[in-house]
Amino acid sequence: MLEDNVVLSNNENRIRDVLYLNYLNENSVRNKIKLKNYYFDREILEDETNGRTDIRVLSPYSFEDTKAYYILECKRLNAINPDGKSGLNSEYTNNGICRFASKTYSTYYKTNGMIGFVVEEIDIHQNTASINKLLKSCTQSNTSQVLKFREIIPDFEYTYCSSHDLNGDNILLYHLMLDFSKHIG
Repeated sequence: MLEDNVVLSNNENRIRDVLYLNYLNENSVRNKIKLKNYYFDREILEDETNGRTDIRVLSPYSFEDTKAYYILECKRLNAINPDGKSGLNSEYTNNGICRFASKTYSTYYKTNGMIGFVVEEIDIHQNTASINKLLKSCTQSNTSQVLKFREIIPDFEYTYCSSHDLNGDNILLYHLMLDFSKHIG
């Protein structure tokens, strides 16, 4: 998306829809980035929880067990009130991470993901430190490991992993921070 110079509105669902429609649901892109064995769909109401997921990821195994899928939750990030109880970092924590740590979203594989849409110029690493500060003060996140750099995509520096205790199970959340700040129109 960044290479294509796509102009995006500052709206979480619209950014997610461009990602879904033009990339995750586009066969040529899926083949190029080796995701052809996965199927993506959006805004899915979960059967046994109260959540509506941003993006559900089905693998070949999902056709044998309908509960076997991954979830990607998308949230916008900006520079307004990064350490406070209001602002997009708080939204990322409370209505993103905590949905996995509180069973609002299912975690069949004990692994899911968050995508942070950076909509203003910020120091992403510093902003991640602010998210970690919020996680440490939020008991609902059940955080056992705050966001820590983990290379998910070669040569991309804004990928992280956190872990959370869910009734004795350790769940992993992978975090991908995409800087769209120069593409918001």
